[in-house]
Order: sequence, then structure tokens, then C-alpha cells
Amino acid sequence: MGQFVSPDALPPAKVKRLPREFYEETLYTLQGQIVQMQEWVKASGSRLVVVFEGRDAAGKGSTIKRVTEYLNPRVARIVALPTPTERQRTQWYLQRYVEHLPAAGEIVLFDRSWYNRAGVERVMGFCTPEEYRRFLHQAPIFERLLIEDGIFLRKYWFSVSNHEQEKRFASRLNDPMRQWKLSPMDFESITRWEDYSRAKDEMMVHTDTEESPWFDVEADDKRKARINMIHHLLSTVPYQPVMREPLTLPKRPKGHGYERPPRDLSRFVPDYAGELLLEARSMTGNAKAKVKKAKSTKGD
Repeated sequence: MGQFVSPDALPPAKVKRLPREFYEETLYTLQGQIVQMQEWVKASGSRLVVVFEGRDAAGKGSTIKRVTEYLNPRVARIVALPTPTERQRTQWYLQRYVEHLPAAGEIVLFDRSWYNRAGVERVMGFCTPEEYRRFLHQAPIFERLLIEDGIFLRKYWFSVSNHEQEKRFASRLNDPMRQWKLSPMDFESITRWEDYSRAKDEMMVHTDTEESPWFDVEADDKRKARINMIHHLLSTVPYQPVMREPLTLPKRPKGHGYERPPRDLSRFVPDYAGELLLEARSMTGNAKAKVKKAKSTKGD
């Protein structure tokens, strides 16, 4: 069994952010390699599953966005399952995840996964002690079956300090564009910090195995976390560059008498962007005129 050190338990340290320009250049380079990996997965018929787990507000979702930014959604898809239905609650727990596993030439990224049972469900009492113990027993077996069948499985745990987590929650609370990311369950993660820590530690004891290990991503600096996670994924998948047939644009053939119908027969979306631009230019022009008038008056 692999050893797992929990950065959450370490004392807070001042985070030195990765410089933005360096981050963006490095990320773009890695994203180009992710595209190459995608082409290899598609061409070789491989199957890749990437599990993203960790604290609320640890940066899982933003990392997934960067991983998939340039990927083909027909090859790589994100799975973020909602609360199970009443019918699903009566199924074998892992059953609802099985149907989302990849076929040949596909990549699946789980934004939270079957490990909900060992985290949220365990801490919040959404599962019974028996269901929890059964999961800890079955999860390594389930993952062994996936790996034996040829699926590449990677599991990442995003660790964030309690101080950084509260800072991010506060930021979301005051941002109307991101308030949707907050829920009562998120605030429970603050009041139940130690409960989640204990649940995670116990989960690692049972599911951090040699054949299916957990990889910890220190995520107090989101930029570093994204770079480190993506680089590690690329370094553990044995992809090779795929040579594609060279493509050339065909010459457009000569027309054969087609005439487009009159424009007034179509319903066009109003040019809102153009109106905004004219309004902005008008405001700028008025502002310049006021400054010019003020200068001339001062000169008099």
C-alpha cells in the first residue's frame, strides 16, 4: 500500500503564486501535449479515466476546464453526476458510474466520483455504516477490474488549506457570477473540517493501492496545481505522437447561378454589439469634448 501524506494537516504557509505569464505559456504548451494524448487515445482505441476528488473549492473544476479546453468533446467528456434518484439509491452503488465509463478511444474525467461515498456521504450520514464499509472493500476490487480490462485509471486528490478554502468561499460569496458555486453543503465543509479530514485519511488507507494509487495535488496555488496535475497525467500515460494525413483546403468551385434570397426575408439578431460600440464611442467623444472645453476655458 502506498504512503499518503496529507498536506491539509500541515501548518499554513504563505503561498507564492506562479507568475501569470509563465503559467499561461506553460499551460498552453501542456495543453498542446494533451491534444496529442487525445489523438493517441483515439487512434489506439485506449480508454482513460481520470478521477478528480478533494476539498470543496480546491480547484478541481477549474483544472478540468484547462484539461479539456482544446479537446474534442466527442472524445473527452466530463462526468459530474447529480444526487442519485430514488431508483438509483436501490441499485448497486457503483452501477451508476459504470455506465459512464469510456469505450475505445474515449477519455472520461470524473468531477467527483464513486468516492462520494467515502467523503460527503460518510460525513453527512447519507449512507449507513454497512454501506460505507462495503464500499471501502469493493472500491479497490472495482478499480482492479477496470485496470485489468485495460483502462488507464488516474486518481487525483486536490488538497487545500482551511485558510485558503475560507478565502475562496468568501470570494465566491461576494461575486454574483460565482455564487452558484456555493451551497449549504459547502459551508458544512467548514464546520466539519476535521470530520472530512478523518474520512479522507481512512479512505486513503483502504484505496491508495500500488495498482491504483492516489496522487496528491497541493492546490493552495491554483496555477501550480493545474500545471503539476496536467504534467503528471501526461507523464503517466504512454501516449505517442500520431501522424495525421496532411490536410489542404480545396479550391472553391465556380458558382452555378445560385442567388441568395433577399436579406429582408430573414430574421436577423439585432446588432447589439454595434449599438454598444457606438454608445461607447459617443461617451468617449463627449468626455474628450468636455476636457477640451475645460482646457480652453482655463486658457482664457
